[in-house]
Amino acid sequence: MAASNKNSHLTAAERQIIETGIRNGSTKKSIADTIGKDKSTVGKEIKLHRYLKDTFSYPIDCALFRKCKHKNDYHCTKECENYKQFECKRRDRSPGACNGCSSYSRCHYDKYFYSAAIAEKEYKEQLVNSRIGVNATVNEIRELGLKIKPLLEKGQSPYVILQNHPEINLCEKTIYNYIEDGVFHDAGVPISCLDLKTQVRRKVTKKKMTEYSPRQDKSYLRGRTRPEYEAYMDENPYASVVETDTVYNDVSNGPFIQTFKFLKYDLLFCIFHLLKDSEHMRKGILLLESILGEEIFSREVMVLKMDRGSEFTLGDEIELRENGSRRTRIFYCDPMASWQKGSLENIHELLRQICPKNCDLYSLGLNSQLKADRISSNINSYPKEKLNGRTSFQLLEFFSPDMAQKLYDYGLSPIKPDHVTLKPYILKD
Repeated sequence: MAASNKNSHLTAAERQIIETGIRNGSTKKSIADTIGKDKSTVGKEIKLHRYLKDTFSYPIDCALFRKCKHKNDYHCTKECENYKQFECKRRDRSPGACNGCSSYSRCHYDKYFYSAAIAEKEYKEQLVNSRIGVNATVNEIRELGLKIKPLLEKGQSPYVILQNHPEINLCEKTIYNYIEDGVFHDAGVPISCLDLKTQVRRKVTKKKMTEYSPRQDKSYLRGRTRPEYEAYMDENPYASVVETDTVYNDVSNGPFIQTFKFLKYDLLFCIFHLLKDSEHMRKGILLLESILGEEIFSREVMVLKMDRGSEFTLGDEIELRENGSRRTRIFYCDPMASWQKGSLENIHELLRQICPKNCDLYSLGLNSQLKADRISSNINSYPKEKLNGRTSFQLLEFFSPDMAQKLYDYGLSPIKPDHVTLKPYILKD
């Protein structure tokens, strides 16, 4: 019986058994034997569908924090020579989640939960998405488009490109279909039939007449949705929050401004980009960290709140540093709910006075980080009524002089009151 079930997909009933097994503290091997699956199948299922239910309330995930004599020291960081990253045998090994743990209510570290109902829903969504539209995420399509576009512009055909790039695991017909269906264009890479050297006219099939529906990879949202954000802020009401977004006029050609709004100081910081993708947005956050330094960044950017745009999908890579220490926490707004980061949207109105919509931002002069710094300096030198006539720079200098000095060293500078300008001509050289 077990052998006949080994290669089939997990059912809702089997997922319920997995959840029960986790709650009872069973090992992955025991759960696997019960449902007739391999131990690795159960492990992958739990790791793929578990979600962060409660975040740690300690200021640092050090296993020695509770007994540390320096735990009330505000300078307690992961650079401490006594730091030891917390590991939980039940959460991190077997069964792999915290359901039913006797220490759940007393534990101050991250808690992961597995729900059979949620896992089954995610499985069905993934199954449907894998059978319709294009079997690739938007980022994968964009990366492929950026690779083949310069080759097409040189007059090379899709056949020649595939011969020279065997790592592109697609057939020639698929490349033509992507171009004809506008898949690359929808992903932000302007490739059309005009870029082809020659093209054979073909009858439009029923499949091509259906609306393009790319497979969406939503795993980055797990544990980072609006409810998780509210729960985290309830437990950490004094956590510093920064809202981030991307401002642009031409999604195909740019330029793009990655904006950061420090809510505590009503401060705007802008980063200039030539491309709007997840890797460039990640590098923008790393740039901000390099400007402020790890200590100030960890203090002032405890939470990053953003929308669900495809350019903000690298949650894991952003939250954690290469050494495993936590850089920040990311949470996503609900779809079509820009009001959930309304403070950033409000300051964008000032930015739009300098960078109006429906115009070529390159023609206005927005072509470098120097111009983005000029935008930040003028907006942060603009007195605001809600700050009692003070500027964001003044507020920052009072509450966080070390952060203010970091930004001034980088290139931002307060503008004299009569010289503050919120007009496009400040972008001209």
